[in-house]
Amino acid sequence: MARGMFSEAIPQLARLSVSLPGELLTQLDDVVAERGLRGRSQMIAELIRHAIAEHSEERPGLVVAGAITLIYRADSGRVRQALAQLQGDFVHEVISSQHVFLEHDQLLEVLLVQGPSLRLQSLCDQLRSIRGVLQIRLVTTVALLPPLRAGDDDDTSGSDQ
Repeated sequence: MARGMFSEAIPQLARLSVSLPGELLTQLDDVVAERGLRGRSQMIAELIRHAIAEHSEERPGLVVAGAITLIYRADSGRVRQALAQLQGDFVHEVISSQHVFLEHDQLLEVLLVQGPSLRLQSLCDQLRSIRGVLQIRLVTTVALLPPLRAGDDDDTSGSDQ
């Protein structure tokens, strides 16, 4: 469905009615209470944002920002070397990385990323294939990081100077 299909102006706040099975509503209320949220609307809005981001990951060429979280065995430098080499292959997409040592000789690493959704999926797939990587997850949003340098979003910067 196209944006604005039902109206010309997008309202600041819109109300909608949703029908749910009783048990699902009870489970929703339990989650809202456990998370200390203001109400059902906050939870439903968050779920919709996640669904939109997931849908966006499947759109070729769409640029998204996000985080890749992975846990891997730290028992040898081989895994860390393979991860570093792969991140170097994706230097335009990997904005930052941070890792912390966990118990049982494991590391938790978080990569902040931005780029075409299919390229980020490819990065995840290649990270997943490294022996020693135990868990990996990509979480994205369609909101982007601002340009890191002046002129990054201008195709003509520096061309006529």
